[in-house]
Amino acid sequence: MFYTAFIIDVFSRAIVGWKVSTRMTTDMVVNALAKTMNGSYKIAMIKYFKSRLARFSRCTNATLNYIYWFNKKRVHSALGYVSPFEFEAMYYDKINPLGQVV
Repeated sequence: MFYTAFIIDVFSRAIVGWKVSTRMTTDMVVNALAKTMNGSYKIAMIKYFKSRLARFSRCTNATLNYIYWFNKKRVHSALGYVSPFEFEAMYYDKINPLGQVV
């Protein structure tokens, strides 16, 4: 069995950190926002792991693919139906329209 913990940016709803482990420790405990994310992840991965049980490297690769989809492809209603990646890009374009380095 593998345990996965996520850290989510509250502003953009993007996954900004994660860890896969073979045991649950206090380092793996996450806040309520991340727990919601963990539920989505479990649902998305459950068929994958039932059909291809379970090497650690496969779990890590599947997690990376999931994070890519979650941050760059999945639209979020609280963000105006854009991905977290697009939401942050629009925000930074708005506060720095000329793209100047500060």
